[in-house]
Amino acid sequence: MSGHSKWANIKHKKGKADAQKGKMFTKLGRELVVASRACGGDVNDFRLKIAIENAKSANVPNENIQRAILKGTGGAEGTVYEELRYEGYGPGGVAIMVDILTDNRNRTAGEVRYIFSKNGGNMGETGCVGWMFEEKGQLRIQREGIKLSDDDFMMLALEAGAEDIEIDEDGFVVYTTPETMEEVHQALLDQKISVEESVLSPVPQNTLEIADVDQARKIVRLMDKLEDHDDSQGVYSNFELAEALAGEDL
Repeated sequence: MSGHSKWANIKHKKGKADAQKGKMFTKLGRELVVASRACGGDVNDFRLKIAIENAKSANVPNENIQRAILKGTGGAEGTVYEELRYEGYGPGGVAIMVDILTDNRNRTAGEVRYIFSKNGGNMGETGCVGWMFEEKGQLRIQREGIKLSDDDFMMLALEAGAEDIEIDEDGFVVYTTPETMEEVHQALLDQKISVEESVLSPVPQNTLEIADVDQARKIVRLMDKLEDHDDSQGVYSNFELAEALAGEDL
């Protein structure tokens, strides 16, 4: 029932190889620090709860989670991170946004600008593509273990306040407004439905279909490079791959 581009295009995600686990732990840890600092370590705060859940889903050790929360509340020495969002264009004119947590905005801005320019894109001013996106809560649920039919799951999510649901062979992505994300999340948990990942991030209002395989590879390469940057917390775009490219190695 969704008109949005697929989850993999909205929040670009590569398979998590063992070699990337340390980097993923670092990113999740930074989010824990920032979320904890924002709420004073209140574990009932929704953003901190989500950060803890996402860290646990990625098998971050509990001691790492607690240490990050402690850093956020000032109970342990730690780096102070600044939240930023960079915007720009990729090959073919696709819109790209990058969420950043950094302790040195000048260094990070230069490095992100370089990644854009060396991979067929260009970083723009704040707001240059942001108007193409809306902030949405996105809850990813694995199909495994869910006893409800697809129709019943959709009814449950919609009645709880969800705006939209995507269905694929692996499971569901439930979209919410920022205001209803916590309520929908809790309604799913009340029905013993485990949420694999929860994010509040930009979703494109319209998508740009990419049918040329070479152009698609260039876009994916740029997205990969941005995702791999040490300060990157998430990379988002408005491109959608044409069905003809489904079997291509990108």
